[in-house]
Amino acid sequence: MATTPQLRIAVDIGGTFTDMAAFDEATGQLLFGKALSTHGELVKGIQSTIDSAGIDWRDGNLFLHGSTIAINTLLERNGANTALLITEGFRDIYEIGRVNRPDAYNLFFNKHQPLVKRSLRFEVAERLRADGSLHKPLDEAAVRELAKDLRGQGIEAVAVLLLHSYRNPAHEQRVKQILQEEIPGAFVCASHELSQEYREFERVSTAVANAYVGPRVSEYLGQLEAHLSSKGFGGDFYIVQSTGGLFPVEHAKVGCVRMLESGPAAGVIGAQAICAQLGMGDAIAFDMGGTTAKAGVISEGRPLTTGSALIGGYERALPIQIPMMDIHEVGTGGGSIARVETGNALRVGPQSAGSIPGPVAYGRGGTEPTVTDANLLLGRLDAEHFLGGELKLDLEGCQRQMRERIAGPLGLDPTEAADGILRIAVTQMSHAVKAVTTERGLDAGSFTMVVYGGAGPLHASAIAREIGIRKVLIPYAPGYFSAYGMLFSDLRYDYVRSVFRKLGDVSFEDIEAAYKTMEDEGRAALAASGIQADGVVIERAADMRYVGQEHAVTVDLPLAFFESRDRSAIKQQFDELHKVRYGTSAPKEPADLVSLRVTVLGTMKKPPKHSVAAGTATPAPGAVRGIKPVYFRSGGWADTPVYTRDRLLAGNEIMGPALIEEHASTTVVQPGDALRVDELGNLQINIGSDRS
Repeated sequence: MATTPQLRIAVDIGGTFTDMAAFDEATGQLLFGKALSTHGELVKGIQSTIDSAGIDWRDGNLFLHGSTIAINTLLERNGANTALLITEGFRDIYEIGRVNRPDAYNLFFNKHQPLVKRSLRFEVAERLRADGSLHKPLDEAAVRELAKDLRGQGIEAVAVLLLHSYRNPAHEQRVKQILQEEIPGAFVCASHELSQEYREFERVSTAVANAYVGPRVSEYLGQLEAHLSSKGFGGDFYIVQSTGGLFPVEHAKVGCVRMLESGPAAGVIGAQAICAQLGMGDAIAFDMGGTTAKAGVISEGRPLTTGSALIGGYERALPIQIPMMDIHEVGTGGGSIARVETGNALRVGPQSAGSIPGPVAYGRGGTEPTVTDANLLLGRLDAEHFLGGELKLDLEGCQRQMRERIAGPLGLDPTEAADGILRIAVTQMSHAVKAVTTERGLDAGSFTMVVYGGAGPLHASAIAREIGIRKVLIPYAPGYFSAYGMLFSDLRYDYVRSVFRKLGDVSFEDIEAAYKTMEDEGRAALAASGIQADGVVIERAADMRYVGQEHAVTVDLPLAFFESRDRSAIKQQFDELHKVRYGTSAPKEPADLVSLRVTVLGTMKKPPKHSVAAGTATPAPGAVRGIKPVYFRSGGWADTPVYTRDRLLAGNEIMGPALIEEHASTTVVQPGDALRVDELGNLQINIGSDRS
């Protein structure tokens, strides 16, 4: 064991696998581990990844963690028994929502289902005005009586939303204090702690979601802390936020909703690091795991973020109003189940076999064919070399179940059925990419797609063809990439304040004062973290809209604009972004400042660039493990060389078809594709025109 702990350990829990990446700050060595996720005993899966890499917790000085526990609790609706306290007269705004009806002619449309039933929503006698001044005093005695009733009903969590608390949180603070006094074991969340923006529906939805997942998430984090302590870990424990930044576990126990998209966000941070290393400004980060596929965008070297998101899809979603990575997710992964429905319609996902029982190929009791099983049947996975041979795959079982459940009912042979499953999966996954590019006014074809996740490289070429993307990059260790991305994360604190001022009228003194207040909060939070950051970076942005509009766009604003007090530069920046997003702008129209945003980053030491030795254009003979038949739609079964990725050198070039195998992933190089290994060990693929 090292005298001074130097190991930075990162663990990402996914729906199927738990991944670990560790970085030795003294030697620069990288270590990786992977294990099946142990749902119900998540800590056990984490320990399995540590054991697989031969790591001792006592060598760790920093533990970084991302998990799907928060978002899964929301989507599966298995959170705490939660009550909502809300300003008198506004009991039903949580259920009324925005009255969105995206499918106007669907007679069977159902709107969102609140996480708190109406009988557990209670009105509080109080009222503040829009400027935060007092209109009606808080009835503290009534709140105390209500709290006693809630305690008798066995309430586990309480969310509090009082109107205009983003201007003046005094009433919310007092209500929370009373609730904690009367229900000491309950998880209590006040809306102003999470959001300093207007929009009461979004605020109440965010507060309720945080309360709903709070008890389960905070209990899990407490169990993990105890486990680390029992193993002798004496370092700092940080959680990855949905922005990709880090915050202390103590904050995560209170603001649990901030870690909804922690794993996917870390993957985008890893893709950003790849872009920086290669001098590449624009990229699509695409992550396909066992349960879902996710996409985000790096534009001009920076990940695109959003101030709110809809969890569960637009039609029936509940909004979450916190800063997060702009990520779109679809329910298609390696474990997505294929089935034949009424009318002989073949469907894939969103139901997943997960890790228990897992795909049929895993031999753990799964009986329904999945995307992974289809890849095995088409020769793209090797039954003897999956996960480096640690998990033997059941090819005969896959053939039997595919024939009985899919091929037979559809009148196809198993190969055609497996190919059909992959075609549907690829089309569905392409929707995630389009949602963060085409629907944002961006040309997906002009971006390089950085593909990772255990299942991502299997489908990268096919997805690129579906969308018209010409370049794909498979990074080093794609099967561990979300955990690896955490090693590039920085300490991060985000702040926002709604201001409602016309850009032409507001004084720079007022703007500067508001920004400085938030920046000082961020600096203080960094100082209190206990971690010595390499430096501090301040980023400013503003939500802006044209006068008369309802919704705003978030505009990044360089500090130089404020130093030179250049109002026209701020307006021009907004006009240009509006043009990209909506295809139109109005430079002559006045604009509103809706909210001011600040991000305070405490930069951390990053892992060194991974590099590989230089080679010739032709890979060494020892890089080829063998030749096997693989099915491609354009030409049927073809004898395909299988390369071992660890034996490929910088400058090696490979023409498709080919398979590139590594411990936790396999890259499919389609016929017509041209692959080159760069100096960092990335696989850069120029996509051909064949539809394979």
